[in-house]
Amino acid sequence: MSVPALLLLAAGGLMVGSFLNVCIARIPAGESVVSPGSRCPSCRTPIRWFDNVPVLSYVLLGGRCRSCRARIGWRYPLVELLTAGAFVLQGLIAGLDPVLLTNRLVLTALLIVLFGTDFDTQRLPNVLTIPGIVVGLAFSAIGPPGLFESAAGAALGAGVLLAVRWGWKRATGVDGMGLGDVKMLAMIGAFLGWRQVWVVLFFASLAGAIIGLLLAVVQRRSLQSRLPFGAFLALAAYASSLFGDRLLDWYLNLC
Repeated sequence: MSVPALLLLAAGGLMVGSFLNVCIARIPAGESVVSPGSRCPSCRTPIRWFDNVPVLSYVLLGGRCRSCRARIGWRYPLVELLTAGAFVLQGLIAGLDPVLLTNRLVLTALLIVLFGTDFDTQRLPNVLTIPGIVVGLAFSAIGPPGLFESAAGAALGAGVLLAVRWGWKRATGVDGMGLGDVKMLAMIGAFLGWRQVWVVLFFASLAGAIIGLLLAVVQRRSLQSRLPFGAFLALAAYASSLFGDRLLDWYLNLC
């Protein structure tokens, strides 16, 4: 992919990231992401267009609202920059295949919002995961991984975590996982196919186990404390969307 195309992806990522900030803040609260427009979280004053330029406005205003001077969280420019970087990486891997690239960009945006909502509220809203399954299947009908692998991925993603959830409750009497995680992995399977479900689940579980042990040691938290597993699924799914096929091919060649 050419440098101008990558720059265009970066600029688009900054703008999309600004919208994703709105989604992360409003969707768990059940608010519209369309109306009203962007506003200060403190004084609720509408933000004018020239104060809403991704990253640049934050820097020029010193991270504060122009009206009330309340501090605006650093997460806003961070999400914008991360979205831009994530889009560029997808462009480098997917190249100029329009269907595959669009698939990966939509998946990336969904993963960023789901990471944010799960990290903040430990919720994975149905308004993201269920339409995400449908969109993943639709993309796969006209591009990789193909409709059969996509449908199998959605079924496998849901089935594996439902089995884990049932087994844990059977053994301990408590729910160890929410249904949001089940639907999220089904969505990931719809976008990436059934083979990548195993890659995502392995790395998400490994990361969750390591972080859980570290928190237990450093903060003396119980090993049964709930962690935002959806955040680990999001990170693992993004990595898998970039390198999952190569990693699987490498592993299978070892066998």
